[in-house]
Amino acid sequence: MDEPLNDVGKVSGHVAIMGAGPGDPELITMKAIRLLKEADVVLYDRLCNPAILEYTRTGATLLNVGKNPGKPSFKQEHIQEILIQEALKGHFVVRLKGGDPFVFGRGGEECLELAKYGIPFQIVPGVSSISAVPAYAGIPLTMRNLATGFTVISGHLHCGSYSYDWHALASVSTLVVLMGLKSLPEISRSLMDNGKSPETPVAVIQWGTTQDQNVVSGSLLDIADKAAAFTSPATIIIGDVVRYRDSLQWFHPEHHLSMAGTLTASAT
Repeated sequence: MDEPLNDVGKVSGHVAIMGAGPGDPELITMKAIRLLKEADVVLYDRLCNPAILEYTRTGATLLNVGKNPGKPSFKQEHIQEILIQEALKGHFVVRLKGGDPFVFGRGGEECLELAKYGIPFQIVPGVSSISAVPAYAGIPLTMRNLATGFTVISGHLHCGSYSYDWHALASVSTLVVLMGLKSLPEISRSLMDNGKSPETPVAVIQWGTTQDQNVVSGSLLDIADKAAAFTSPATIIIGDVVRYRDSLQWFHPEHHLSMAGTLTASAT
């Protein structure tokens, strides 16, 4: 890679670090749609709904740089190199990520790298799976007199050198875990070992907000077994708010028509 630039004016290209939302293509923002129509190059992730790419203009370069767990994937450093190289060529580049780019999306890392090379960028927030996925499963994250707040953690327990204060997490009213399916047995055990009732309700939501949404409910004691057949992406909700699911279910995936055709028509 070339040496970082000191003069931002030398770079004619620019980058948008953009959220695609949690899966339902109608949850993408109007700003994101506008910028997709203007982009020269789009680097998109595995969890971006393909229907959203119908908004891109004819002639735009589309690059799938998604990371597949346990399979050969683009390395983060390579993705950042592509962003820089394309912007230095004078292109408008969109980095399209599932959910929100600044929520476990490594958007901050990409922006720091762009800033080092003097490349102008903007952030386009996306609807996060933190709130959207439980909403589509009929689970409110907060409820008056029951849950006045919530905590969100990454389930990648063995990445990096950090560790969680499980005693503190066991005391929160609603705990949301992203990317935690593989670690669910360890998460459940750690919470129970630190005072969380084994009967605490838990829901695991697979492919939330999409036609493939699937939800299983249980308790800390049995949820790992009940969700054993699930695959990522999955969002885990732990807390008494899960009890409202039976009353608040409104989204029925079997009745949720694909928006691909509508998006295609809108993009032309």
